[in-house]
Order: sequence, then structure tokens, then C-alpha cells
Amino acid sequence: MSFSATNLAQPLQLNTATPRSNDKPSLLLPKTSSFLGSTRNFRPTSLSANPSHSNAHRRSAVVAVSEAVKEKKLHASTNLLITKEEGLELYEDMVLGRSFEDMCAQMYYRGKMFGFVHLYNGQEAVSTGFIKLTKKEDSVVSTYRDHVHSLSKGVPAREVMSELFGKATGCCRGQGGSMHMFSKEYNVLGGFAFIGEGIPVATGAAFSSRYRREVLKQADCDHVTLAFFGDGTANNGQFFECLNMAALWKLPIVFVVENNLWAIGMSHLRATSDPEIWKKGPAFGMPGVHVDGMDVLKVREVAKEAIGRARRGEGPTLVECETYRLRGHSLADPDELRDPAEKAHYAARDPITALKKYILENNLATEQELKAIHKKIDELVEDAVEFADESPLPPRSQLLENVFADPKGFGIGPDGSYRCEDPKFTQGTAHV
Repeated sequence: MSFSATNLAQPLQLNTATPRSNDKPSLLLPKTSSFLGSTRNFRPTSLSANPSHSNAHRRSAVVAVSEAVKEKKLHASTNLLITKEEGLELYEDMVLGRSFEDMCAQMYYRGKMFGFVHLYNGQEAVSTGFIKLTKKEDSVVSTYRDHVHSLSKGVPAREVMSELFGKATGCCRGQGGSMHMFSKEYNVLGGFAFIGEGIPVATGAAFSSRYRREVLKQADCDHVTLAFFGDGTANNGQFFECLNMAALWKLPIVFVVENNLWAIGMSHLRATSDPEIWKKGPAFGMPGVHVDGMDVLKVREVAKEAIGRARRGEGPTLVECETYRLRGHSLADPDELRDPAEKAHYAARDPITALKKYILENNLATEQELKAIHKKIDELVEDAVEFADESPLPPRSQLLENVFADPKGFGIGPDGSYRCEDPKFTQGTAHV
């Protein structure tokens, strides 16, 4: 399957039975507008087919995941989209993400975690479908909902849980917390508390990959960057600026929109003039792709092509994943704004349940093998909690690290003591 400009595909209907939101139509949104998840087709942006057109080099295909799956089936010797090994890997990663987040909820309510904690339940197909196709050298840039992205990239569960507990053994030594996961070893370039913050960082990482390859002549540098963000972020200026820059310089990046329909308590239908985010790709000269983000196999097929394009030097892709979070915005959110019928609809489309059904129906694994995975993950998550609970808190000397290049003379005295503890420290200054 290819997103080439010469093979513009008409997107087909996805297998969702009801409109994506039960929100009442906004006065600003025409009732005739088709939205993601509806049973009505949506059309790709009209692009000129004239090769002499001045902007011919910017034409991009707009493809629905159903086309990707259909084309693969036509050319494959088997109707299966995955092998047994691939299926078990995907299943284990998704179960890890779900079990880890469920445990986070327990630990939060027991007072082991502090601040805001945003869980990823329901969106596992997006993280697994994309990140399990990357190499260790590839970069991932996340949002405040970053625990599962980190786990999918390979960051040990112990390190992620310890970070959530604010312990020194965490991936950021306890200084990042829930919304700021980072791992130099696994190239997780951060979770970002403010929406849109991570997209310029991801674009810079992609620029670095191309610079190293073409300017520094590092021929083996084919690293790709995945930038994850939500539907609310797609209305921010940084998103558009970075789409432009990535397309202009043909950067090896995939912009992954996790459209879960709600920006905290704001319905996506009420917040944007055109709810079909994938259309913004062709406007900047890159493919825009819509995918059913509740189906890991469909996500994976689109991710393969998008990551492959980036690795081959063919430039960026914008992928909109239609997904849904099965919990509130954060653990402090009572989740009273969303229609119960809407939540029930998406709960019935649980991506883990769907993958399990596919595996069993196609005899890729037995029920016992899948139960063994659950047992393994339960033990791993329990171990992560025990490890985090027993780990030490960060030393006080760590407080001003990564704040000043040389903390001595600012917050730390020549003898290593905190200057704020000196009674004379605030003499002559304003008391705050």
C-alpha cells in the first residue's frame, strides 16, 4: 500500500455503527457535515491531477485505513494481517498498557501519586500500533497522557511506576512525574503538560535526523520521529507551523492525532470548524490519513506505510486515529459531561477485546496462551509497584539540578548547603 499522489484513494466506510459523538449539533457546524465515525463517506480534498500544475509536487494522497487493509489482502498470500508472534506481541503490549493504567488509578486513590494523572485506557491500539513498529533509535514525543507511550517504547515498567511515585529510581529520577516522562536510553523525548508543546520538539528531532544523514553524512541515520497529540491540539498554531516546516523540508516524522473526541470537557464537534483533522495534511503537501484507532491491526497497517515513507526520505504524514478514552480526562475528572450511551458504544469496541477475538478466531493462539500473558503482566505490574514503593525519594541535593547550569552561587552555597536555610539569605530582599 502506498500513499503516492498518483494513486488517490477514495476512503471507504469504517466499521462504526453510530456517529462519533452524541453531542447536539452546534450552530457553527452544519448538520450536513460528515464526521469521523459516522456511517457516511467523507471525500478527500480535491487535488489537481495536471502534472504541469505549479504545485504538482505538493499533491498528496488521502487514504482511509480500509483501503490499506483491502489492498494488503489483495496482494497477500494469506488473509491474515499478522503472524502469531506479532499478534502475541501486540496483545501483550496492549494488556500491559491497560493493566498498568488500572494500577495507577488504584495507587492514585491510595495516595501514592500526586498531582494530575491522565490515563490511556481505550487508546492502546494507537500506541501499540505505531510504536511497536519503531526501532530503539527512533524518537517518540508524547503528551501529558504519556505512561503507555513510554511502556510501548520499551521503558521498563519499574522506571515508569517509580517516576509516578516521585522516586529516585524513576526514568526522570522522580522530577518529572506523570506528565513528563523522558528516557534518553529509549528516545522518549518527553511527555508535555501543555498541549502542542511536544510538536516543535518532535519536528526538531526529525530535522536532526535529516541533518545528520545529509549534512554530517551519517548514512545509517534513518531515524523516524512519532509526534503524538490530541484533537484539541490540532487547533493550536504550533501544529500548523510544524506541519508546514515538516512538509517544506521533507522531515522524517509522523504526526499522530489521537482524536478521542474530547478536549477535557469540550466536544471536538464544537471546537473546530472542520472536525476531519486528516484533511489538514494535504493542505500542507503531505498525505492525510484517517484510521479506526480502536483497531490495532488497522492502525498498524497505516503506521507501516507512514513510518516507511519517513524512513525512505519521502517526508511526513498526518494520521488521524479515531479513538476514545474509557476513563475521565484525568483521575480528578468525575466524567459527567459525556453521554452514557456514547461511553457504552465505545466500551463495546474495546481494542483489546477486538484483538483477542481476531487472534482466537484465526487460531493464532489459544485461550490459555492469552491467559498466560495476563498472568505475566499482572506479576510485572505488581513488581513495578513494589519496586516503586520501596525505592528512595530523591535527595534534597537534587532539587536545583537541571535548573541552573551551576547551582552553586544561586540556590546552593559553596559548601553544598541550601542558601535558603541561611537566616541571612533573605536580608535585603522581598519576602515572598
